[in-house]
Amino acid sequence: MLKKVEFLNSVKLMPANDLAARIAEDEQRLKKMKFAHSVAPLENPQSIRALRRDIARLKTLLKKSQTGA
Repeated sequence: MLKKVEFLNSVKLMPANDLAARIAEDEQRLKKMKFAHSVAPLENPQSIRALRRDIARLKTLLKKSQTGA
């Protein structure tokens, strides 16, 4: 996962439709990671938390771009 600042810089200027696509893609990846973790423990279970937070950051950026703030 990217660090917070690098992540924000990489997605800050993305158009809204690209953000929505990235959110959907990351949510699918999160679902697969959770399933894989329930079957056999992941090597780094903190990656689930990091991905969840990245999705939240993307949703926040999408909401800001939609409201024009």
